[in-house]
Amino acid sequence: MEPRIQYAQTADGVSIAYAAAGKGRTLILVPSVPLTHVQRQPQVFPRVWEGLAERFHFVWYDSRGSGLSDRDAIDFSMAAMMRDLEAVAESAGGAQFALFSVYDGVPIAIAYAATRPERVSHLILADGWMKQSDFYLYPAQRVDIALREQDWVLYTETYGRVLMGFDEPVFAAAFGEFMRACVEPETLRAAFSSTEDYDVAELAGQLTTPTLVLHNRGNRWLPVRVGQRLAAKIPGARFLEIDDLMYEDVPRLVADFISETEEQRHAELAEVPSGTAIILFADIADSTALTESLGDAAFRKKAREVDAALRAAIRENGGTPIEGKLLGDGVLAVFTSARQAIEAALGCGKAGDDAGLGLHLGLHAGDVIREESNVYGGAVNIAARVSALSTPGEVLVSDTVRSLARTSADVRFDDRGERELKGVSEPVRLYQVSGTTGGDAPCS
Repeated sequence: MEPRIQYAQTADGVSIAYAAAGKGRTLILVPSVPLTHVQRQPQVFPRVWEGLAERFHFVWYDSRGSGLSDRDAIDFSMAAMMRDLEAVAESAGGAQFALFSVYDGVPIAIAYAATRPERVSHLILADGWMKQSDFYLYPAQRVDIALREQDWVLYTETYGRVLMGFDEPVFAAAFGEFMRACVEPETLRAAFSSTEDYDVAELAGQLTTPTLVLHNRGNRWLPVRVGQRLAAKIPGARFLEIDDLMYEDVPRLVADFISETEEQRHAELAEVPSGTAIILFADIADSTALTESLGDAAFRKKAREVDAALRAAIRENGGTPIEGKLLGDGVLAVFTSARQAIEAALGCGKAGDDAGLGLHLGLHAGDVIREESNVYGGAVNIAARVSALSTPGEVLVSDTVRSLARTSADVRFDDRGERELKGVSEPVRLYQVSGTTGGDAPCS
């Protein structure tokens, strides 16, 4: 495979080399910095590259300071690595893509998926870690540190044969040559020093992306228990032990995982027929002001936490959250029961209040059109308009929802009168859901 090399520009003006092959869903490989060379990798690992290109629109790139990217840029901080990935994603990723990463690329992929969950459809992490201290207890790391300052050729030959465990002498020697092509000695030392500051344990616990964690039994750097701890930290992650240091079977595992999770998503949505549904729309009140007062990172962290709580409340009440919608852009969910939709909305409101983020919450019922993993139609737009009219923490419902729920929901409805909604020809009568009555008071 002879890649066609292109360049993306980062926000801080660094040129990042990348290449792509294949068709279909986009899968971006986050490199294990700084051991990457966009032109040579397909030659060193032909089965991996061919397997991924057969199944995906496969994109790979060189981090700054390595390969064919800008070699003078030697900032390997997490912020810089995120800028590299973002530049490639903007150039070749499309609206949404899957991320695959190995070793030192894993913390970068976790950080990106945690901060940009709306863009990452799936996350596959192989032989990864959350913080550098995961390495320090094991012999390979101690040997690596001792050899870094020694003869460069000896170090790179030892790296492939002894530290990585590549038993085939010819390949081990070829891997050493590959390392020398990827990076200069002082740059490698700078990169490895920078990764000591990486710690994504907290971010891993905030992930909402479907995640597969793979870990080699023969990994000489990190024992299997490190991979197990990583998988346990990520909500809902799958874990699989493998015996595949060359990752030759990983393309199949990645494709199977993505296919299975997509089938699950479609199965969930298939339970919502095209036709009448109850639609819940939730969004953060005054998100712009909150971002300015809290700072972007703190706001997004709070939003992710509340987003997870909202999706849990929706599922607990029989609803289906629509993937790709993240709180801050508006959470959308559909229900077949008006009573359950109202209970979910009240639960969402409590979750927002508990986190100090007031939510706009609105419900409407009407016909929807189901297409793949999304729903469309005028009723969806009306639900969003109703939500926008609610005060923070308040649940507003249309008269249609109130009519469907009044005989079954133990709540009280307070008439808010008719309101004009943008794009709707006739006024819509709205009601505030004032909370549960314990079943003792009738709906008004």
